[in-house]
Amino acid sequence: MHNLLAFLTKHYHWLVFLVLEAVSGMMLFQYNSYQGSVWISSANAVAGKVYECQAALEQFLSLVSRNEQLTTNNIYLEQEVSRLRQMLYDQNVDTTELQRREMEVLDQYEWIPAKIVSNSVNQPNNLITIDKGLDDGVEPDMGVACGTGLVGVVYQSSAHYAIVIPLLNSRSRISCTVRGRNYFGYVTWNGGDPMECFVEDIPRHARFEKGDWIETSGFSAIFPAGISVGEITDILDSPDGMSYRLKVRLSTDFCTLRDVCVISDKTIAERVRLEESVRDSLEAQ
Repeated sequence: MHNLLAFLTKHYHWLVFLVLEAVSGMMLFQYNSYQGSVWISSANAVAGKVYECQAALEQFLSLVSRNEQLTTNNIYLEQEVSRLRQMLYDQNVDTTELQRREMEVLDQYEWIPAKIVSNSVNQPNNLITIDKGLDDGVEPDMGVACGTGLVGVVYQSSAHYAIVIPLLNSRSRISCTVRGRNYFGYVTWNGGDPMECFVEDIPRHARFEKGDWIETSGFSAIFPAGISVGEITDILDSPDGMSYRLKVRLSTDFCTLRDVCVISDKTIAERVRLEESVRDSLEAQ
């Protein structure tokens, strides 16, 4: 208290000056119409600018949730289009039956939105860290995708984070197919360009061309069929000459990747138990 009084005593002339300035300004704007109108218009302009900045900030913050929704919706729509295309190709059924079967397939999956907190694209074995873990239902061996296509597979999970092995990893092997052709292989990446990968083991009798699309085959317990991988840009021979090796331009840009979805298959536990039971039975014979 003593220090405060000493400060006010020492600098009281500045305080008197500020008070007189405030009183004179108030009298100037209150009793002079021109200065008052200038004050009001200036204050309105400043307030409008503040509100504009506030609205821009709120819109920017809302983009976070919108990006998550768009990522989930894009993956869902991609799955729906793929399933509808395959069903129409396989057989002719009425629209009601087609829709019912499509929804049954999609309902077995749960999409868990997540954000990337760490990512690399220039290493031989790149890894991605996401902000969802065991507490959010993310477990090892779950697939990860984004709104534009395939991302990778969950490798390890903690309570709140998970490590993903992306396509841009030399250990990544994901089953895929040529869209609409039903020829199968697997996706690999050997380093270099983060926008290019290769599809191995496409049979020699397969018929396809540059510009065809590669997508997940659905022949694993990790990914459903129909998630985009990329577009065929070149057709090469495998080292042994027994199959084709396809160069693919990835549909996912890992350099700008921010929002992803972890794919949880509700039926995977039952499938794993059945497969383990069959393996144990065969080993016992």
